[in-house]
Amino acid sequence: MTERKLVAEKSIDVNVYDIDAMGIVSNIVYIKWFEDLRNAFIDQYMTISEMMKSDISPILMHTEADYKAPLTIHDKPVGRCWLVKVSKMKWELEFEIATSEQVHCTGYQKGGFYNVVTEKVVKSPEIFLNI
Repeated sequence: MTERKLVAEKSIDVNVYDIDAMGIVSNIVYIKWFEDLRNAFIDQYMTISEMMKSDISPILMHTEADYKAPLTIHDKPVGRCWLVKVSKMKWELEFEIATSEQVHCTGYQKGGFYNVVTEKVVKSPEIFLNI
C-alpha cells in the first residue's frame, strides 16, 4: 500500500488533567491521543481481545510528534489517523490533531505485531493486509 487512507477520525475532549499550569495541553497528551486513534483503527478490524486470544498484540517501534500550535481546554480538537503503509511485517500510520482553525500536531508511528507466547515479531494479521 502506498496511498494514505483515512482509517480513524474522532472528536477529542480536552480534560483538566490534559493541561499544564498555563492551561496548555501537555505534549505527552498528543501521544496518548495517537494511541487512542490507533486503537480505534485496529478495533474496526480486530479487537485487542481477539488478538490476545490468538496470542498477538500490536507493538510500537517508532513514534514521532511535531507540535505546531498549542491547544487549550477551550478548544475542540479532532484527531485523524491515516494508514500509509502496511506489509507482512509492519504498518505505518500518520496522525493529525486539529481544530477548525488549524493543525496543532502531526505525528507518525511505525509498528508491527508481536506474539506474546513466542516473544517474537510476527506477520500482520491477514485482515490488515487487505485494507
